[in-house]
Amino acid sequence: MTGTPGTGSASEATLAAILSELDENKADDIVQIDLRGKTSIGDYMVVCSGRSTRQVSALAEKLVEKLKSERGILSKVEGKETGDWVLIDTGDVIVHIFRPEVREFYQLEKMWLPAGTALTN
Repeated sequence: MTGTPGTGSASEATLAAILSELDENKADDIVQIDLRGKTSIGDYMVVCSGRSTRQVSALAEKLVEKLKSERGILSKVEGKETGDWVLIDTGDVIVHIFRPEVREFYQLEKMWLPAGTALTN
């Protein structure tokens, strides 16, 4: 039941569900990036942190299950085994969950946010 990138309301509803679930499960430093008009990989990207490998894996597992049970979205998941970094692809929204050290190393937000945009943590 995922829409194609650019369908607006479907991707925004998915984004809202993702942000709510991550906040409810105590993800840290949640950043939302609007990708519309920048790439065809999705409409939004969400980047957040978990405090440990266990929390990163648990956040990913809970999010994937909630999206499947409540929205009928089957997500593609990469990296959950190690727990340093997990990518969840819903079709409309790409979610990256990192341990803080790994997030600092990759700095994905800097790649996708407009030039001059300050990150607030």
